[in-house]
Order: sequence, then structure tokens, then C-alpha cells
Amino acid sequence: MGNDMATQTETTPQTALGDIRVLDLTGPVGVYCGKLLADLGADVIRIEPPQGHPLRRIGPFYHDEADTEKSLYHFHVNTNKRGVTLDIEHPDGQQLFRKLVRTADVVVESFDPGYMDSLNLGYADLAKINPGLIMTSITPFGQTGPFRHFKGPNIVGDAAGGLLYVSGLPDGPPLVSAAEQGFYMAGAQGATGTLIALFNKDMTGEGQYIDVSMQESIATTVQPQAMFWPAKKEVPVRNGHGPRTRSDPILRDTLHRAKDGWVTGLGMQDRSWAVVLAWLQEEGAAEDLADPQYQNTEERMKYVIHVQDVLARFAAARTMTELMDGGQRRHLFIMPMFTTKDIVNDTHLKARGFFATVEHPELGESIVYPGGPYMLSETPWRIARRAPLLGEHNLEIYHQELGIPKERLALLMTAGAI
Repeated sequence: MGNDMATQTETTPQTALGDIRVLDLTGPVGVYCGKLLADLGADVIRIEPPQGHPLRRIGPFYHDEADTEKSLYHFHVNTNKRGVTLDIEHPDGQQLFRKLVRTADVVVESFDPGYMDSLNLGYADLAKINPGLIMTSITPFGQTGPFRHFKGPNIVGDAAGGLLYVSGLPDGPPLVSAAEQGFYMAGAQGATGTLIALFNKDMTGEGQYIDVSMQESIATTVQPQAMFWPAKKEVPVRNGHGPRTRSDPILRDTLHRAKDGWVTGLGMQDRSWAVVLAWLQEEGAAEDLADPQYQNTEERMKYVIHVQDVLARFAAARTMTELMDGGQRRHLFIMPMFTTKDIVNDTHLKARGFFATVEHPELGESIVYPGGPYMLSETPWRIARRAPLLGEHNLEIYHQELGIPKERLALLMTAGAI
């Protein structure tokens, strides 16, 4: 990995999952699972209905052109996958899917509980075809329980998992997480469960069924808050950072607007107040904060609005970098709040080779992608190719690999099976 954006190629060394084949039938709640497996080298076959999966119609779009082949969402969650079209509700499509299952290690799906069973494509049916098959179902509330058939967009997962309630400022309403974090949490847990099942299969030869709930995936990430009730019989309050409009018994760092953005960490906590005050005095920006009434925590909190106003004026006169560098020299954990532009231009991430430049020949250019969440020294993460075009690998998989004659494929296409 160099000091610039690393271009991933087909010549990258051996991958972690290079001998694994995955059939990906997921929607938003589970599609990240397949991406994680594909980026670790698995041959993930993205199966879409003949008209294309609705994910292709989710923006933003490349150059703002609303096109099913230009969805940046689709680009991101389907890297490294091959793509075929297949209608699993069509009898011929079902037969074709069963042929794919014979050579697969994993099926990942996110349909409503019972849907795959209704098509005779549930785990019990598929395991008869391939006893070593692993099937991972990722749904909003899991396969059992009274909520199992509830629909679950990301905000529902955030709410039911407890994340929404503890997000935001104490005096404000709950705030939903941005960028569909609930969906990504569920996908990540789905990938984790799948990897565990693959490890077990290596030892025993046995496949198994994996039931992943978005609600439970989120609830596991807010465990410290969730344990308040069983341990203390208390419901934790929202503890987001920001200027206060009332006293708070726990002094936390705050958000402040700098010249060119926002920073966090310029706070008024006991452990750092003397350092912050000395910094303001050095810069001639302390105003009256050196007065005795601001030196005691309890007294300082009586004037919290005024103190925050002084800190806000100090921050507003400086850039994010100036505040971060000044904080680092004083052992204060001040950090800029990066925009996506800041992240792509971040020298630290570039130095670690975090970004991947992926060629899109049909667009006539390359696009920079975020990199992997881990670094493996012997079996590296990689993006070897962009997301598939609709039905791009139909001929390659159905004809070349499964041996289905081209004439038969033409008939299946005419019938709407592929």
C-alpha cells in the first residue's frame, strides 16, 4: 500500500474467501453482508429480478443522472460481485436457482420470513440439494417472535434497537442515525455469522441456517445503555454533545463551529478546564473566564451559556486544523468533524492506503471508493471490480459454468425467467 490511493487489481495476492461461492438475494437490510464477503474474495453472485433490483433506483446517482446503471448506492454495496437476472417466483427460474445452489456455499437473503419456504426454496428444501449449504437470512426482526413480519426501514431498526432514543441532545428529540447505519449493522452481523458458519463447515462439513435480526444487531451496539435498566432500573438520557440550555450533572465536550467547519472536544470538563483556559489566555480570547466564579465546576455550570459563548467565539476565529493542532499540543482531544470531501482528502487515510480506485469502463473513468474495515497481511481485502451491470454475467454463469445452451437461455429470457 502506498501513500496515495491504492488501485486494486486482479493480480492482488490470495484472498481470504477465494474458494467460497455466495448467492446474494438481499435487499437494503442485508446487501452489505454480500459486499463484505465479496471484498474478502468470495465469488458473490448478485441475483436480481429481470427488471433490476430496486436498489438500483436509490440515489445519489453518478453525475446526478437518474439511471439504474448509475446509482452510487448500487455501486458501493455491490463491489466485486458478479450479476445475473433471475425471477425466483417463475417455475423455470426456481429450477435455475436450484442449479446454482448445487455449487454454492452460502445463500444470503432478506425476504419476509416464510417467503422462501413458500417457493420451496427455504433452507430445509435447499439443504436436500446441498447438505453443506449455509443460508443466512437477514430481516428487520428475525424469523421468530411477534414482530417477525413487521416491515423495517432503517429508522424502525434504530427505534426498536434502542439507538434512536439515546441519540441527540438531552433537551431535544431523539435523532435518527444517518446513512442507514441500522442496515449496515445488520449486514455486518450477517457477514460475521456467515464466517463463523464457514469455519464450522471447514471442521465438520455441515451447513447451517443463520437468523439475523436488525433490531438485535443494533441492540448489541448500545449494550452499555441497555444495561442501565437491568443494573440500575434507570433509562439513560440522551447524551449527545452540544451547547447546553440547562445544567447537566455530567460535563461533556461540545461542538463548536470553526472558520471552515465544526470541531468537537473544546469542552469545559474539570480535567481539561485549566488547560483550555490557559490556551484562551495565551490567545487573548479568555475574556472574563479567568474570574473566580468560573473556576469551580458547580459555579461554572451556573454560567454555562456564557462560557459556551466565549468558547464559540474562540473557535469561530480559527480553522479546524488550527484548533486540532493547538489541542494536540495541549493534549486535548479536539477533532474536526469531517465532511465526505474532508475524508477523501485526509492525509492519514491516504497514508494508510484506505481508498480504492475502481475502473468503470462504461463511464470512461475511475471512481474512488472507501476501503476495507480491516487490513489482512496475507489475504488482503480488495476491490477488484465495480458492481455488475444488470444481467452482465448471465452468459458467463448460466452458459459457460452451468452448461445451459444459449438457445435455452433465450427462451428463458422471453418467458421472463431471467
